[in-house]
Amino acid sequence: MELNWIYKHFDKLTVHELYAILQLRIAVFAVEQNCVYQDADGKDGQCYHLSGWDGNKLVAYCRIVPPGISYSHPSIGRVVSAAEYRGGGYGRLLMQNGIAETIVQFKDPIIIISAQLYLKQFYESFGFVQQGEIYPEDHIPHIKMQLG
Repeated sequence: MELNWIYKHFDKLTVHELYAILQLRIAVFAVEQNCVYQDADGKDGQCYHLSGWDGNKLVAYCRIVPPGISYSHPSIGRVVSAAEYRGGGYGRLLMQNGIAETIVQFKDPIIIISAQLYLKQFYESFGFVQQGEIYPEDHIPHIKMQLG
């Protein structure tokens, strides 16, 4: 199955797209991972949003954060895929597209992520390298990783 990929600044998202994005982020990060945290952190409005759709169903999503908001370089965050689509390679496609869009958008070969520790090998497969020690973020072990 081929997904329809949409890349937009926050100001260009439709109400339907924004609702689906927030619904998926909450379903995975708050409900599935049983983690209470403030998902709407005030950064979304300054970011670009990459989403992969199967018809009207949001399958995969990430947010592209401009430099100077989370880190001095651009970053990719809120990387998520719908549970029923996992194992189909959509997370890999999401990251490939996210990396490409970030480099084109910001003309910066360095991308920073704050990765959940259990996904370290996944991100390493794209060339990300751990920077520093493990730290807790919302009670989940994370590592800072850098590409480039």
